[in-house]
Formats: sequence, C-alpha cells, structure tokens
Amino acid sequence: MALVPIALGVVMAGGWVFALFVGAMVALMSHEWSRLSECRFGRPYARLAGAVVLGAGLVATFFTALGRPDAALLCVAAAALAAGLIAWMRGPGSVWTSIGVVLVGLPAIALVWLRSLPDIGLSALLWLLVVVWATDSAAYLVGRRVGGARLAPSISPGKTWAGLGGGVIGASLASVIVAWALGSERLAHWAGLGASFAVIAQLGDLAESMLKRRAGVKDSGSLIPGHGGVLDRVDGLLLTAPALSLLLGLKAWQWP
Repeated sequence: MALVPIALGVVMAGGWVFALFVGAMVALMSHEWSRLSECRFGRPYARLAGAVVLGAGLVATFFTALGRPDAALLCVAAAALAAGLIAWMRGPGSVWTSIGVVLVGLPAIALVWLRSLPDIGLSALLWLLVVVWATDSAAYLVGRRVGGARLAPSISPGKTWAGLGGGVIGASLASVIVAWALGSERLAHWAGLGASFAVIAQLGDLAESMLKRRAGVKDSGSLIPGHGGVLDRVDGLLLTAPALSLLLGLKAWQWP
C-alpha cells in the first residue's frame, strides 16, 4: 500500500506523466527479473535476460504512449520470440526470458493504453486499481482470520480458499461501489465483473509466486522493506490489466 498515493497521483495526471511512471516500473521489474534469472541460471544469463526485458518493455511503453499499441504488441511478441531462440541456442532457460518479456511488457502496454482511452480511461483504470487492491486486502484479512485449507500449498503456502473467497467478495463490493459512483444501474453485472477480476488477480499472484519458487527466492526484490519488490506489489495487475484491455478493446463490455 506504500505505492498507493503515488500511483493515484500519476493515474490522475495521465499522459506522459503516467507513461513515464509505467516506464520506471518497467525498469524496476526488469532489474528484479534479472535477479530472478541470476538465482536460477547464473549471472551471464541474467544480464541478457534483464537487458532484453528492459529494452522490450521500454520500447513497448513508448510506442503505446505514442498511440501505437499495435506496434508495441508486435515489439513484445518479436522480443519474446527472439529471446526464446537466443536462450535456446545458448543452453538453459529456453523460455525464461520470453516469459519475462511478456510478464513485464503486456501489463505496461495495457496500463498505458487503458489510461489513454478517451472519456473512460481514467475511470476504467481507477476501477481496476480499486478492485485489485480490494482483492488483495480482503484476501489477506479473511485468510489470516479464517485460515483453513490451503489454496496452492506447493506454490504459495500462505494463501487459503477462505482468503480467495474473501477477495472475491471484497472485489465485488468494491466494483459495485465504483460502478454506482459512475452512475451505472447494472450493479449485478458489475458485481460479477469484480468477482471475475478478483480470480484473475489471484491467478496473477500465484503465477508470480510460482516463478519466484522456480528461482528459489521468497521476494522478487527488496525495494519496499517488508513488502518485497515491485513485482510482488503489482502481481495482481499482471493479468488483470491485459484482461480489461482485451475486454474493452473487443467492445465486450459497455463502460460504465
């Protein structure tokens, strides 16, 4: 939650201020991916992985800010393919760098593109942030209070089914409150959308936890004492931001 005031400020500012903030997050996440790569494959491979992820993420963010998300997606796809081929020829980790490119690049594109949408960009991005934050907070509180069966003990031992249920309920309520504030009358639909995105956010969290476990580390970094790195803080957005972008890009949801 330490990044919440900063995140809200740059989201409200929008434009290049927000794009530069996302670019800074890309740089930090790329550094953390390099660290994970070093723990898994050694320092020489880590330098290559970090450089490829950083370059692809920054170029993709820049193209999206210029209004060319198509070029940004092409950049991420090309970098992921090239990284996989290079790593395959060099030996270990044939897809590890490709995963890093997609994991960092796609959310960056999605976030900048969402904020740039005319009329609805600000409200859509604020809705997403509120839902993800509500998911994390409610899942943590309910999971700690209720306990019970583990959700995925081999990946993230601290997560429980009760926590997942709490996160879904919290996200549904948060979604309804935001939708009501926006003047929507389809509150039941918004509750379902919030619940769906809570599950997607938890899947993103588990995916990031699985990658950390494969690298043999507890946290992706140490940027925030006691809270891990940037990847640990934004894991709920890794899948939800692309999912919302896809939903709105395909015009599969009327906003608000």
